[in-house]
Amino acid sequence: MTAVCSVTPTTGLAEERLRAVPWRSLRRVADELDDPLAEVLAGASAERVVDRTLRRLGPLGREERTAVAEALFGVAVWRLRIAHHLGRRAAAPRIHLALFLRDLCGVRAVEDLVGLPPGALPPEVAPPSDLGGRYSLPPWLAAIVRAEAGYGAAALADALDRPGPVCLRANTLRTSPAALAAGLARAGVETRPGRLVPGALVVTSPHANLHGLEAWREALFEVQDEASQLVAHSVAAAPGERVLDLCAGAGGKTLALACAVGQGGQVHVSDPDAEKLRRLATRARRAGAEAIVRVHGESAPPDLVVDRVLVDAPCSELGALRRGPDRRYRIDPASFSELESLQRDLLSRGASHVRPGGRLVYATCTFRTEEDEAIANGFERAQARFRRAAFVRTWPHRDECDGFFIAAWQLEP
Repeated sequence: MTAVCSVTPTTGLAEERLRAVPWRSLRRVADELDDPLAEVLAGASAERVVDRTLRRLGPLGREERTAVAEALFGVAVWRLRIAHHLGRRAAAPRIHLALFLRDLCGVRAVEDLVGLPPGALPPEVAPPSDLGGRYSLPPWLAAIVRAEAGYGAAALADALDRPGPVCLRANTLRTSPAALAAGLARAGVETRPGRLVPGALVVTSPHANLHGLEAWREALFEVQDEASQLVAHSVAAAPGERVLDLCAGAGGKTLALACAVGQGGQVHVSDPDAEKLRRLATRARRAGAEAIVRVHGESAPPDLVVDRVLVDAPCSELGALRRGPDRRYRIDPASFSELESLQRDLLSRGASHVRPGGRLVYATCTFRTEEDEAIANGFERAQARFRRAAFVRTWPHRDECDGFFIAAWQLEP
């Protein structure tokens, strides 16, 4: 598809969202943000800086907490766009904040709001017209977005600058999606059905304190993006079956698979990260799935043969960037080729555990063709007995969920 090289400099959904933030609530705390702003501009994780800053500031009203978090995340994510408005000159962190508020968030009298003298800011300039500058994407990421999304590049870039929706998966070992939705509504948390996965629930209530709910304490749900739920759903595991989750991590998809196979089934898991497997075991006990989940360690037994295998492979994670949007500045694209080699190896390894007639699913949370269709097509050329069942893509700008690639095959009997 033909790449888009420039964009029309109009306000996108990401900037519209920023304009709705209660920025006037920064007035009392602006003087406390210089050091945290310097940290995020130096490359520290915005999520960690926000957590530390909110703890240090102590009791704040909801609007103040929202404004502080949005300010630190905003400066961290939009630093390239801010540099354009700054004129590429060095400036104090508070100048970066003021330009962010003025030029992206539409705040007037911003110097007074953040405690700067009149005339401290450079004159306003038009937004950049190139994709990377307009949406604050590093050059390597802008190139990938253009190549993969084509004429949808601006919409994808805009989506990567916005938080994703909060989606829940009912723990069907203990409840049903309908009962969960009704219980959440009684607790003041409204939801709507997901669009991709039966039973997925998207939270529509703003500022819902999910971890303060009785339903959370009773392990009736997990917070899980709908595309991630779709990966587990694509395994199509049935009650009583045996499944292998080859790269289980901390177990979000493992627990969804455990719900699918039920107490009469088994979900075997492996992962090279022992700490993640320990967390998975704890989550499985909490969810009532301890009798279903079998933890094997770094790799599954070579003679293990199961009905279905999920290879949720390590990847560049570009499809989940809006879950940690400032991570775009800490990713090294030079490491991508190593991921591709690992993905090929894991997919081949996963295939060895599938019984005749069984199903193999490969998934990544990225939109790079080299990690997605290229890996899947190469596998098909090498493994002629695996017949393609589906290739599926989800996009943040189209499906309002993370960007995933899912390939499924059936092994000939």
